Amino acid sequence: MNQTAILIFCLICLTISGTQGLPHSRTVRCNCISISKHVNPRFIETLEIIPASQSCSRVEIIATMKNNGEKRCLNLESKAIKNLLTAVSKLRSKRSL
Repeated sequence: MNQTAILIFCLICLTISGTQGLPHSRTVRCNCISISKHVNPRFIETLEIIPASQSCSRVEIIATMKNNGEKRCLNLESKAIKNLLTAVSKLRSKRSL
């Protein structure tokens, strides 16, 4: 096989292997390529909030799940996620007092 065919094959494999709701590598403008539609807040171990920047114009929230360590991108517009962030914010403010 020539180099062009190998390159095309690799690009196809990379495109097909993308997993929904997972953060992508740092070479992409934004970390989250797709967003999980539903996540049970009881199974979230940690939340990582990435603010908007020059490389990505939106705020991204990445949750690490308790049971398997899987990372999922969350929908910031979801009512459940907004409530979760409000609760986390209140918890932080109580701890700082």
